[in-house]
Amino acid sequence: MQPEIFDVLIVEDESQLARLYADLIHQHPQLRLFASATTLSEAKAFLRQCPPKLVLLDNYLPDGKGISLIESELLKGLDCSVIFITAASDMDTCSQAIRCGAFDYILKPVSWKRLRQSLERFVQFANTQRTFKVVDQQNVDILYQLQSKNFNDEGGNKGIEENTLSLIREIFASEQQQYFSVDEVVQHTGLSKTTIRRYLEHLLDIGTLSVEMRYGKIGHPRRLYRRTER
Repeated sequence: MQPEIFDVLIVEDESQLARLYADLIHQHPQLRLFASATTLSEAKAFLRQCPPKLVLLDNYLPDGKGISLIESELLKGLDCSVIFITAASDMDTCSQAIRCGAFDYILKPVSWKRLRQSLERFVQFANTQRTFKVVDQQNVDILYQLQSKNFNDEGGNKGIEENTLSLIREIFASEQQQYFSVDEVVQHTGLSKTTIRRYLEHLLDIGTLSVEMRYGKIGHPRRLYRRTER
């Protein structure tokens, strides 16, 4: 049986985050970016046009809240899972998302290791669904375990080269109290933004760096990285 390709819709109005989500999707052989929407109305139009298999959904959007989309008859009528990625840390929103069947709930600022694990769980969940023609209790238990399982990210170091990692570490080691944006690290190293993002998120995952969302008067928040104080 040929592996199925699962289309993914990103619903996120912060362009930098949407690009990072897209990078993770492109890295998985069974995931394909279907479209990106920045508003609820755009998301609904894409869902009506050609329903994807998975939606990465933000809650705070310019024309409403993402939780309303999870609760909508439109989404309930589709064979489509939702990974809810949001700054909403209140229990009411979390409970609503769970009651409405969200596959996963991830809080911002996003841990990319956590999001990778969630995408991998979704793919395994969807693949397992394809193999079961008739379910018994054991099969049902397997599906529930896949949805809740916390995978060890054994492949988390793939694509991480030690010399490049040391180069980026040195930037933060020399200025421990200083915050750096992705663009500033690009200027110091001459590497591409995609590469820098991957290494910064790796250092964040292993605890070497911390991240702060810096909100300005105009535009979307910036992710700023700093060496973790020991």
